[in-house]
Amino acid sequence: MDNSTKSILWNQFGASIDMLFNVVSSCPEKYFEQNPRYYYLAFHSTIFLDYYLTIPPSDFLPLLAFTQKEERNRPKEAIDDLIPDKVYSKQEILDYLKQSREKCRKLIDSLTEEKLSERFKEGDEPNDMDYPILEILLYNMRHTQHHTAQLNMLLRQDFDKHVEWSFRAGDIQV
Repeated sequence: MDNSTKSILWNQFGASIDMLFNVVSSCPEKYFEQNPRYYYLAFHSTIFLDYYLTIPPSDFLPLLAFTQKEERNRPKEAIDDLIPDKVYSKQEILDYLKQSREKCRKLIDSLTEEKLSERFKEGDEPNDMDYPILEILLYNMRHTQHHTAQLNMLLRQDFDKHVEWSFRAGDIQV
């Protein structure tokens, strides 16, 4: 993969992470602690950003430990839609985002044509992901943007506040 393409991919993916970081850091502390919907979206976005950057996903070791609350009719080993038993502080989430941002930058910098043909493969079940690396990166970026928009909407609705748009990685100071 040529450096120009890597630079473009990083600029856009990094900007998505920067905006997620900014929307979490802009959230009032009390609101973050007392609004389970906002907290859950921030936690979910952060955990899955890291998860989808882990290739192979079987090597996933989150920086913030989590245990999953028991839910009826749900396999215990499922990672999707984790509900953490512990509520992490806003600063813990932000520190995790900074580390995942660096992980993303390093992954993109390491891309080669050969690495792009590798696959992000979760398992052997029919609905498990089995995507080329480039596709999982784009999927991850879209997932990050989706939840950043939800968090931004909550701040807008409840505080008439929004985060600034980031055109490229580094536009917003992280």
